[in-house]
Amino acid sequence: MPDAKTSFETEIPAKIAKDPEKSKAIGAIFLFKISGESGGTWTVDLKETPGVYEGDQGNAECTLELTDEDWVQISENPGAAMQLYFAGKLKVAGNAMLATKLQQILG
Repeated sequence: MPDAKTSFETEIPAKIAKDPEKSKAIGAIFLFKISGESGGTWTVDLKETPGVYEGDQGNAECTLELTDEDWVQISENPGAAMQLYFAGKLKVAGNAMLATKLQQILG
């Protein structure tokens, strides 16, 4: 399974490009703060012009913080996100309900 860097630089942009209307339907801006070796900070904009941007571009409605190891776990099994959240390994700030919509893009 790809690490966080590969996911945000290659895979997620490809999924968004394949079906931008599906991305726009989510209609939110997410900020991912991933710690660890392949970590980084990325803004995933699923509004007017869906895309993935390096760094914090501002206006995030939902921020998710986790380690690169936990990111790989979520990538392999999006259902694991809830377990990680309740275990305190996935921190969600802002509108947490938006995070549930991410499965449509990540899954």
